[in-house]
Amino acid sequence: MPTSEIPSGEQALALERLSRRQGSAITAEQLFGRWRLQLLWSKGRAHPNPATAALLRGLQASLSIATGDVTPDAPSLERGDLKVVNSVQLGALQLRFSGSGNLRGRRPLLEFWFDQLELRLGRQSLWRQAISRQPEPRRRPFFALIARSGAADNGWLLARGRGGGLALWVLDPQLEKASDA
Repeated sequence: MPTSEIPSGEQALALERLSRRQGSAITAEQLFGRWRLQLLWSKGRAHPNPATAALLRGLQASLSIATGDVTPDAPSLERGDLKVVNSVQLGALQLRFSGSGNLRGRRPLLEFWFDQLELRLGRQSLWRQAISRQPEPRRRPFFALIARSGAADNGWLLARGRGGGLALWVLDPQLEKASDA
């Protein structure tokens, strides 16, 4: 298990190489909570991209993962075993995408899809739109989960997205208590 200290770019790439060989064995339970973006690396780079990460931190970019609504009549990939919310926020104004996700494979991949876009002011919904057109399963966004440190209420998560960027997310228990997942 990696240490709880934030890894350097070289350490992150070494963790990724290890994950590709052995898998990360990250479970759904280790993902539960609200994660805030900390660092980003462009594809193939060992140095983080500070400007983009600072902008997204300023917008309070977050990823929330919780248990999903599982019904026996829906196929696993269609129902999603996880509830996934991706959001950015400026002051009290929040833009959030919500949907479902699954873990698959030994690395594993967190595959997700969104079915709703919402604009909120504080806890009040100002506008909500269903996203009816879903990508084919092989074109869905995903995070290849590389490493997770810390306990259930702290630590970080390292993942590479479908677009090739590497992201380090930090679990924020205070953020989880302050907002709906």
